Amino acid sequence: MALIADFLVAAAGFAAAFYCFLLSRRLKRFTALESGMGSAIAVLSAQVDDMTQALAKAKASSEQSSLRLDQQVARAEAAAARLEVLMASLHDIPENSSAPDPADEEDRRVRFVRKRPDRAMGRSYE
Repeated sequence: MALIADFLVAAAGFAAAFYCFLLSRRLKRFTALESGMGSAIAVLSAQVDDMTQALAKAKASSEQSSLRLDQQVARAEAAAARLEVLMASLHDIPENSSAPDPADEEDRRVRFVRKRPDRAMGRSYE
């Protein structure tokens, strides 16, 4: 019985050694940079770096756009405040001042004045 147990322990040891040998070969292929998963990991790492840089550029651009938009909003609010003041000042103007008075229209008729040429300048229109 002891002989069978020793044989089973030796067989289990050889199986474990063979399994470790297979795992080490797979791990070498996995970590190889030229082919396999190692190259995929290297490519993904490079892509992550590129995306990080693109994200930083996009963040800087959005911050600049946000600042410009804030400035434009402030200018628009100031212009709106000025327009509100102008609209309020229009309510203070009496409504009759803009309508022309019919009596003034008769005095304001267009008149044409003709001047005769100056004869002292030597011109004669005869």
